[in-house]
Amino acid sequence: MKRSLSRLTTCALALVLFAISAAPASAAVSWIVHGRGFGHGVGMSAYGAYGYANHGKNYQFILGHYYTGTTIGTLDKPRVVRVLLSTAPGDVGFSGATSACGQQLDPARNYEAHRLGRGVLLRSSGGKPLARCGAKLRAAGKGKITIAGLGTFRGALETVPEGSLLNVVNALAVDAYVKGVVPNESPPSWPIEELKAQAVASRSFALTAGRDGNGFDLYADTRSQVYKGFESEYPQSNRAVEETHGQVVMYGSEIAETLFSACSGGKTESIVNVFGSAIPYLVGVPDPYDGDCPLHEWTLNFSGPEISSALSSYLDGRLKKVVITKTGYSPRIIEAKLYGTGGVTSATGEQLEVALGGYSTWMTFQKVVGKG
Repeated sequence: MKRSLSRLTTCALALVLFAISAAPASAAVSWIVHGRGFGHGVGMSAYGAYGYANHGKNYQFILGHYYTGTTIGTLDKPRVVRVLLSTAPGDVGFSGATSACGQQLDPARNYEAHRLGRGVLLRSSGGKPLARCGAKLRAAGKGKITIAGLGTFRGALETVPEGSLLNVVNALAVDAYVKGVVPNESPPSWPIEELKAQAVASRSFALTAGRDGNGFDLYADTRSQVYKGFESEYPQSNRAVEETHGQVVMYGSEIAETLFSACSGGKTESIVNVFGSAIPYLVGVPDPYDGDCPLHEWTLNFSGPEISSALSSYLDGRLKKVVITKTGYSPRIIEAKLYGTGGVTSATGEQLEVALGGYSTWMTFQKVVGKG
């Protein structure tokens, strides 16, 4: 009896082991997202312009390449821009001013803008009222002014009530503004022709991409272009601004809206495929010298559960495959189909980029199935 039971147990164990060895191993799925470029890819690529400059091209060629059919013109009169530096919940301190609100000031002393009802009051640093300024305080000096907590800036300080706060605005000539932009959009050690191209593009952008803000028309960050004032300036980038004084990119008789981004990945993109409206000089072009950009090519890696979770707002179930249905010139993704275990859904390239933490919408998807 014992022998029979032992023989039966042995047979049963053998069958179980055979079944295990015969069953297929579970498949572990992972995804690799291959991408190119950093930014929207419309207009001039900073790294592409750097590459062209290193290959002997001047700034006129560079701008003409990225902004199709444009020319270089010169402003017929000085232009002033107003940049929102911050929104202050309290008083705004400043120094370096020689006048404000009709009062003569000592540039060596500190003063403050104080919110008073719907207007602004000029006070001493000790809080003594000096003048009622009305709806705006404007403080100007001998070319520069220092704003507490923000630094030193060319031009004037203007403070404008915004709800219970004060908009802190730097009003200055566009060339002075561009001096505080160029070294923050292109490394000042780059070739002078690239810096000149950036100077002309930044000047043109400042005069065409204004916002209808309360007392300002530009932001000091990537919502417009990065501006950090006098303390961020460098001799080489200032030289680029000065040697292109007043120059702007023109399309016919109008200043062109000169969008730009960090790097294209090898091709720029037409604006209609990114922002929806066609502009004749903002079309996709080859960008052959963009390769020095650290994000010329990039990859993102996900496990199956990770990518399904990241895309959950646009995906039905677990991700099975991605089919890119419409691309631009570059070819950045315009539309894609997401095949999930629960059905097929759609997503835009921008939605995929944001959801996955990508650097641009130029992406392809590789599904990797391995042994688990």
